[in-house]
Amino acid sequence: MAEIVKIDPKVAKYGTGRRKEAVARVWIFPGEGKIYVRSSSGKEWEAPVYFEREILMERINRPFAVTETLGKFDVYATVKGSGKPAQAEAVMYGIAKALLQYNPDFRPVLKSAGLLTRDARVKERKKYAQMGARAKYRWSKR
Repeated sequence: MAEIVKIDPKVAKYGTGRRKEAVARVWIFPGEGKIYVRSSSGKEWEAPVYFEREILMERINRPFAVTETLGKFDVYATVKGSGKPAQAEAVMYGIAKALLQYNPDFRPVLKSAGLLTRDARVKERKKYAQMGARAKYRWSKR
């Protein structure tokens, strides 16, 4: 799909999602339920082919399932950083925020499903004089 997508701010609603190192910028439009994703490496919008695994697609569609709006919105998302599972969760958080912008009455439903709370767990940094974040080099007395 090599078409240029014009995002009209009057119709589209925007949300930013983050998870680990992944950042997703998400726009939703009233539509047929199609999800287009563009990664930082690709220049074209990819239909659901980008997230091949079914569990990732279920995770992305969770905000729609919770608010009973499945198949009513088209999603355009740009993702960068981290791996595909974290990117999928970032898109999920972005969709939840955009749905909240579309209809503020969705807040209690999304909140009770845990979709408005960012998962703040990130990789722990490597420490100096150690092999990794926690693993130490083997100690020998002599």
